[in-house]
Amino acid sequence: VQLQASGGGLVQAGGFLRLSCAASGRTFSIFTMGWFRQAPGKEREFVAAITWSGGITYYADSVEGRFTISKDNAKNTVNLQMNTLKPEDTAVYYCAADFRGLSRRLRGDYDYWGQGTLVTVSS
Repeated sequence: VQLQASGGGLVQAGGFLRLSCAASGRTFSIFTMGWFRQAPGKEREFVAAITWSGGITYYADSVEGRFTISKDNAKNTVNLQMNTLKPEDTAVYYCAADFRGLSRRLRGDYDYWGQGTLVTVSS
C-alpha cells in the first residue's frame, strides 16, 4: 500500500485546513486509516482514525470537536478537516493504514505510513 498525504500549509490561529491521504495498492485489506502528528521535539501522537468499512471514527481528546475525519472508499482517500486551528496543532501530519484491526490509537498498530505533510499554525 502506498499513501500520499497532501493539504498542509501555513494558517493563522482560528483558521482551517483540509488534509487528504490517497491510498493505492492493496486497499481492500485496510481495516483502519489514521492520522498522526509529530511536533518538533515530541513523539508522534494519534490524532484521528476511521474504520475503512464501517466508517467508525476515533479522535484524540485534543482535537475532538475541531477535527473531522472522513473517507471516500470509491476514491481510496481519507480526509482530515481541521477547524479552529491552534498554534499547538503545528506539526507534521502523517496518514497511516492498519491491516490488522487493532487498537487504532497506537502508532505500532499501523502497517504503512505516508510521507507527512507540514501544518503550521501562527498565533
